[in-house]
Amino acid sequence: MTFKVFVDGQEGTTGLRIHEYLAQRADIEVLKIDADKRKDRDERARLLNAADVAFLCLPDDASREAATLVTNPNTCLIDASTAHRTAPGWTFGLPELATGQRDAIRSAKRIANPGCHASAFILAVRPLVQAGLLAADAPVSATSITGYSGGGKKMIEQYQAGGNPLLDAPRPYALGLAHKHLPEMMAHTGLTNAPVFMPIVASFYKGLTVSVPLQLSSLRAGTTGATLHAALADYYAGERFIRVMPLSDPETLADGFFDVQACNDTNRVDLFVFANATQAIVMARLDNLGKGASGAAVQAMNVHLGVDEALGL
Repeated sequence: MTFKVFVDGQEGTTGLRIHEYLAQRADIEVLKIDADKRKDRDERARLLNAADVAFLCLPDDASREAATLVTNPNTCLIDASTAHRTAPGWTFGLPELATGQRDAIRSAKRIANPGCHASAFILAVRPLVQAGLLAADAPVSATSITGYSGGGKKMIEQYQAGGNPLLDAPRPYALGLAHKHLPEMMAHTGLTNAPVFMPIVASFYKGLTVSVPLQLSSLRAGTTGATLHAALADYYAGERFIRVMPLSDPETLADGFFDVQACNDTNRVDLFVFANATQAIVMARLDNLGKGASGAAVQAMNVHLGVDEALGL
């Protein structure tokens, strides 16, 4: 069976990567829009309604507008923007989120693709909240370091042009403490307070790691690093795209440095717990253009269509 797929916003970083995934698929017919009609509302509407699955790789307002163009009840929208990640009527496109999430994605016609930082944070923190180890109202902080591709075409051009010494060092941002991923980070972990979140962009193309520091004394009584590790391992048992690495991963400790880019060119998420007697750091690593964006969108499409979840990934 062949499925018709349209990418609205195919020239952006996420859209281009989705096209790369789809190009190797014999079961996908990609509907293409002429270059001179990419902003033609009527032509976009025609293609959106002709598709079995349409990806929205657009700014938030444009994604909201595109969603209003779809009148075909059989078209499934997968929105890669921030616009619908906590919106009523939209299903969060993270199959590993919870029991039943795949069924929800399979039956949904409106799927919101998770953000890159948010995916890593949610996958690291939700199991701890669900297990009762981390209180829902606990004060939580997180730091994320990411490659510059997450900033889109303009930022990619700035870094690849070279000649600007300010870009040589890591650059913390979102210091107004209102990062656009915060609502979904709360909604899909069960936290009732926004985490204090500081993302950092650095001079490498892709790769992302979110780190969540924890004082064991602030967790459920008796919680140890082994308890945290077991909660993650139990929650993700059998998940093909998630690896829970050994407690205080000996390989990482032997080298002394954490490789942020080790999941690049995969749809995998690696989860780590590093701990001593009083403190722990829970870390999640992924490819910000793969499982953090385009790969996640294709995975959600596969689930929705009922094909092998790893097809093309």
